[in-house]
Amino acid sequence: MGRHLVNRTARRSTDAQRTTGRRTSWSRAVVPAVLAVTALVCGTLTAAPATAEPGRVDAARLAKINAALPTPLHDGFYSTPKNIAKYKQGQIISTRARPNPPAFVGVKTYQIKFRSNDSENNPISAITTVLVPLRKKANGPLLSFQHIVNAVGLECAPSQVLWTQDPNLTIREAPALNVVLQQGWTVSIPDHLGPRSAYGAAKLGGQISLDAITATKNFTPAGVKYSKVGLAGYSGGGMATAWAAALAPKYAPKLNIVGAAYGGVPMNLIKMAEGLGYNRPHPAFGLAFAAAIGLAREYSDKITLLDYLSPKGRQMFSEMRNACTNDVLRIGAGHSARQVAKHGLQIFENPTFRKIGAENSLDQYAGIPKAPIFEWHSPTDVLIPLDSITATTRRYCKAGTKVQTMLTPSPEHMSAAVIGVVPAMDFLSARFRGEPAPSTC
Repeated sequence: MGRHLVNRTARRSTDAQRTTGRRTSWSRAVVPAVLAVTALVCGTLTAAPATAEPGRVDAARLAKINAALPTPLHDGFYSTPKNIAKYKQGQIISTRARPNPPAFVGVKTYQIKFRSNDSENNPISAITTVLVPLRKKANGPLLSFQHIVNAVGLECAPSQVLWTQDPNLTIREAPALNVVLQQGWTVSIPDHLGPRSAYGAAKLGGQISLDAITATKNFTPAGVKYSKVGLAGYSGGGMATAWAAALAPKYAPKLNIVGAAYGGVPMNLIKMAEGLGYNRPHPAFGLAFAAAIGLAREYSDKITLLDYLSPKGRQMFSEMRNACTNDVLRIGAGHSARQVAKHGLQIFENPTFRKIGAENSLDQYAGIPKAPIFEWHSPTDVLIPLDSITATTRRYCKAGTKVQTMLTPSPEHMSAAVIGVVPAMDFLSARFRGEPAPSTC
């Protein structure tokens, strides 16, 4: 996979001139389902100067690009076929049955590899894990659940951690998902950071999630070809969910998405980054640095992160290259953008970086979701730019989208996750039943 990604960067440089749950059931089950992880953020990167002659990629730069990629998984299922461009968007490439993850009962488990697109519209392969209830009606509800993934290692993706024995990596939403599975919902859990684990590339997450739905609907054993679709996620998973809802009318217009429930979504990445270790050390700076790595992977024709790191930054980069959440936070704790960049370089005014940040900030995307929205957050959450949520919701309402907003009685990001999950699933259950969507617009 690493070779494919480097070749894809070389081609890009060469072609640079030429893309049903009830409240009581939920209340009993979701208290253990702690969804709390800090939000996606980004920063500490800048555009690399062009070093290659036209039509050629400099070998040294290619080496740096390759060094930024995560270590490939030793599993051929994740490899990208050479003829990936011949597959249609959302088309199934291959499938396999899997043993059920330890936390799930009464289901059959499959993994699907399918064609999607990266942030610059190049073809990629992606993975989703599909949990199919043993007791379900044909074409019953299909939930696309975007798990929180604050990581840059491929081993941190949902298709891996569903089977982990590491308590630091286990999917804590399993009890909540078991509730909807027992109610006959089929659940798709995409690896929404993609084959490069591009943490911070929010638009990518939306595209992969939509293509995963298309692939799941066309997967006969799932029995969801004509199903209504719901989207759900919180924080980083909420970002992929919110982007999927906004992109769907143009990116995947044939999908019958009846509702999207998302919470704690960082809707402006530049504002997020400026509040997380820009000028001074921050305990959660590791999330910002991980997003820098992820965006550099996703936009490797525009960004070569290693060229701009200080010795301390290079050390952190080396330690974090394959890190999952706990290690991301540990490595970055107490550091800042000034400390990891050469000469304390500040990059937030860099035009290339700002363009990439805007491209992955939902409040800057003109598209409007057609599906009804349930959005929740703490009104005192200091990790996400609340004004961006307000502005985006107001724009959706003005365009005619029904949006129900819930402000949680919690002081911060983490507790809001658990408080909102029951009403979020109640919202989706009502949409699957065909009830009119409420609105607080």
